[in-house]
Amino acid sequence: MNKQLVFIDNNRVVTDSLTVAEVFNKEHRNVLADIENQINKLNEAGEAKWGLLNFQQTQYQHPQNKQWYKKYLLTEEAFTLVAFAYTTPEAMKMKVRFIEEFKRMKEELQKRQQSLQPKTQAEMLLLYAQQMVEQERRMKQIEEQVTVVQHRLDNIDRIDTIGDLRQRLNKMIQRYARQNGIPFNYAWKDFVQAFNTAYRTNLELRRQNYINKTGKDVSRPQFLEEMGLLEDAIRVADKMLNREVAI
Repeated sequence: MNKQLVFIDNNRVVTDSLTVAEVFNKEHRNVLADIENQINKLNEAGEAKWGLLNFQQTQYQHPQNKQWYKKYLLTEEAFTLVAFAYTTPEAMKMKVRFIEEFKRMKEELQKRQQSLQPKTQAEMLLLYAQQMVEQERRMKQIEEQVTVVQHRLDNIDRIDTIGDLRQRLNKMIQRYARQNGIPFNYAWKDFVQAFNTAYRTNLELRRQNYINKTGKDVSRPQFLEEMGLLEDAIRVADKMLNREVAI
């Protein structure tokens, strides 16, 4: 197998869910489900920040239909969590190869970084000046983004609540699915993950407990309405639709 298992992305050594699916001979959608199951468990354990640092959701373009679909970048630690359940002899061989590649690429990244270190005082001063300019640029971008986000939140706060909020939420999730080229049910999963992160909760667990307690098989929008959380949900959906590109 000549496929590159591990690569460097933004000065981090990672693999991705497509590579994991191919190497372990699994459907990509099943690998996505395994990843999101781990993310949900991390959220339940109060480790949502760790999940965000080690599982990065991104996109790829399908070579045939040119549509954009979701995938995840995984650090070595995130890969280990996901691949832990893959226990066939062949899977064990592949895990060893991944671990070796993570080690090799980390050494490669360290060599690259060392080669970029300034060697003279003049070079150090130049690097410092460049870093200061870059920091000012990034701060300006962040301030602009904060202004844009605050404007959107202010607009959400002034939403005319006349009408069906459940329908509005469903339409926003549908638009998010079209915007990202993913199925509607995957868009809902993204929403649930974003809602859990925003409000430090577990929406699906709360809904299931409600169903068990009341015997009412309510949909997510119905449950949010019952709990008085629809306006919070619309705020989350709006942020998902208007998410800024990371600096």
